[in-house]
Amino acid sequence: MNIKIKKGLQFSGIFLSILMVNSAPLQAMESHSEPANPQFRTIEQPLSTKMAVTAGGLALIGLELWWFLLSKPKAKKATFNQDTQELEILVDGGYQPNRITVQSGKKVRLNFIRKDPSHCLDKVLFPDFNIAEDLPLNQTTTIEFIPEKSGEYTFSCGMNMVRGVLEVQPQ
Repeated sequence: MNIKIKKGLQFSGIFLSILMVNSAPLQAMESHSEPANPQFRTIEQPLSTKMAVTAGGLALIGLELWWFLLSKPKAKKATFNQDTQELEILVDGGYQPNRITVQSGKKVRLNFIRKDPSHCLDKVLFPDFNIAEDLPLNQTTTIEFIPEKSGEYTFSCGMNMVRGVLEVQPQ
């Protein structure tokens, strides 16, 4: 089982345990004590309402775990143009696509088109290939290289806040 899935399930179990342990004494205390201030009184909710709220909360927790731990962006494969693998990447609040698939040993040409004016995205770094290129606003910047080894290589903005992945597959 994936480590992220295990951690997510452990977190969910711990959270639900804490929730159940803390709610039992509260219910006992509410049912046996008189209100300290007579102006306020407890309004008992129907069991169906309590169950609906609990189910909704659990559904949201599950959605959050899926979103952050299990969902993986779809990779876009570079297309061959003669002997070169080519792909256009839009830089607008992030890299679109942010996961790129290419083949090893073949020339790769990535065309970055920057639309976002933020200074974070004015540079792209491929540290594993010793590439650092400025991305002028509203212009296409072409980066060419040949990945020799298969694997996953990250690329990022100059501040390393916005990231993408270059997946190099064997031929």
